[in-house]
Amino acid sequence: MAFGVGAALLDAIVLAVVSKEEEGTYGYKITQDVRRAIEISESTLYPVLRRLQKYQYLIVYDVECGGRNRRYYKITKAGSGKLEEYKTEWSDYSSKISKLLSGEERA
Repeated sequence: MAFGVGAALLDAIVLAVVSKEEEGTYGYKITQDVRRAIEISESTLYPVLRRLQKYQYLIVYDVECGGRNRRYYKITKAGSGKLEEYKTEWSDYSSKISKLLSGEERA
């Protein structure tokens, strides 16, 4: 991809992915879902998940699966609010960029 992905955009994508699952979802599945939009490694994703947890946008809990614990991530009310903020900002930002790239708006 020619365009870089900043921390805010990555946070927005991860929050959007996690918000789709009412009971939460686990790291590997989050990685696979995020990869539908951007290329990301698990080593990049886990610091993002920790940061979102630190800001209380996600809660974390473990579920036993095949004799091992699987860590699940679930969006919080604060995380849902932040996601809505990201959606609004993205809509405005992407609309402006699309207009500039298409020639509809002059700089």
